[in-house]
Amino acid sequence: MPTNKQRREAARRHLERQLERRQEREAARRRITLIASIVGSILLIVVVVGVIVAVGNDSKKTTAAGSKSPAPSSPSVSPGTSAAPKVPGTCAFTPAGAAAKKAVVPAAKVPTKGTVTVAVATTQGNMTFTLNRAAAPCTVASFVSLVQQKYYNATPCHRLVTSGIYVLQCGDPSGTGSGGPGYAVPDEATGKETYPAGTIAMARTSAPNSGGSQFFIVYKDSPNLMQHLGALQYTVFGTVSSGISVVDKVAAAGATTGTDGPPKLPIKITSATIVK
Repeated sequence: MPTNKQRREAARRHLERQLERRQEREAARRRITLIASIVGSILLIVVVVGVIVAVGNDSKKTTAAGSKSPAPSSPSVSPGTSAAPKVPGTCAFTPAGAAAKKAVVPAAKVPTKGTVTVAVATTQGNMTFTLNRAAAPCTVASFVSLVQQKYYNATPCHRLVTSGIYVLQCGDPSGTGSGGPGYAVPDEATGKETYPAGTIAMARTSAPNSGGSQFFIVYKDSPNLMQHLGALQYTVFGTVSSGISVVDKVAAAGATTGTDGPPKLPIKITSATIVK
């Protein structure tokens, strides 16, 4: 028979084995907890980085699109792939959707000096535009070509904005704000444009080189049009040298839908003619 001493030794060894197993289980539990914690931290970091990247991309898209204010645009005109002319007097006019009214694409070689005077008759009175070839030779060449083709005759000014920016937008024969000549005009902005009352500039989408036939007249100083986007600003190509009161009269009547929509006082370009 085992003695008391032997029984005590056996009990002690049994207790030690139990303690060892308990310590092993505790160590294993701590390892699992640590691994789970590390994996969780890594997943959290991945999620945070993903959110930061997504927000950064959204921010870039918003910046590329310009101001969130109701800026002049021609929504359904497909962006052109043309670029501002690298050779002075050479323009790359590119196809851009179906034409709202038949138009011939201008010649690629254009004048780069002097001004052009355009007499514009409307249902609310007459205006005179002075276009600056030196500032925007491709844009002026396109506008002059469309005038000579009588493209603007009998076309409505379809949009009036009376808050934030102050513009009357014209040049879409369909009157919907989505029509163009079937080709895109290259951007010619420098990034230094300002938009005081009397400015005439090209409408376009947020995409580069997406201007067409639509243009807008600024009837009140509109610094909010300055988007600080370099060449992606609106191309300024002329001024209203007389008759801005015609636009003022239309603006005073307001828009049919809040502060941005068709003018309550309808205005249509009845004819546009090159004077010199």
